[in-house]
Amino acid sequence: MKSLWISLLFFATGLEATDAAIVTKDIEYQVEGATMKGYMAYDDTIKGQRPGVLVVHEWWGLNDYARKRARMLAKLGYTAFALDMYGGGKQAEHPDDAKKFSSEVMKNLPLAKARFSAALNLLRKDKTVDPQRIAAIGYCFGGGMVLQMARSGIDLAGVASFHGMLGTATPAQTGVIKAKILVMTGADDPFVPAEQVARFKQEMDAAHVDYKVISYPGAKHAFTNPGADKYGKEFKLPLAYNKAADQASWREMQEFFQRLFNKD
Repeated sequence: MKSLWISLLFFATGLEATDAAIVTKDIEYQVEGATMKGYMAYDDTIKGQRPGVLVVHEWWGLNDYARKRARMLAKLGYTAFALDMYGGGKQAEHPDDAKKFSSEVMKNLPLAKARFSAALNLLRKDKTVDPQRIAAIGYCFGGGMVLQMARSGIDLAGVASFHGMLGTATPAQTGVIKAKILVMTGADDPFVPAEQVARFKQEMDAAHVDYKVISYPGAKHAFTNPGADKYGKEFKLPLAYNKAADQASWREMQEFFQRLFNKD
């Protein structure tokens, strides 16, 4: 893999109007000649270093939803960095474009790993972050991506996947995965059927991975995103927001991080 060159250009957006302690910044960085546009959020009243969390967006790209999750993590006391997997901050408005953008990344795993690793290194070097305590979360496309990065041996404390794809062409190998894994999926998600969940569990068991899978009854694909109902109706896709599953999965993630980071 080519060495990564990262240059940072910060654009402070100022303090959040409703959460005066939360600072957010748009950050441009370079990965193998391409400009990536990420989003950092942290609580500036917290002194010293704290755990960092990468946020990997849905197949729509780094939009307001991913940014919202970064701010939510900042409110919990983490420094969160919502990274850009597409380059240029590219976003999709139609499923055809989203499929094209996500497929280009998924079929080129060395490129995906380079982009993920660049964001990880950026987060590690931030003055607010304890570089030894970093995890990643992802939604849909991003959920599958954090699992794929864990399979590749990326050095993370843990990864949490929200309604992410669980299949892979490169199954986990014993001793490679360093991260603990949390998977939260919808029991009624046609994109992640029970057979795929079962194969994932077999894969993790065979590789002796520390993992947990939770299936939420009645939850469909994109169950954490309040915009899922709109997208589902507009594009005739089996997407639906599920408030109970959204809240339960967020609590599960918090407990997972508390165990990972021994955070009170």
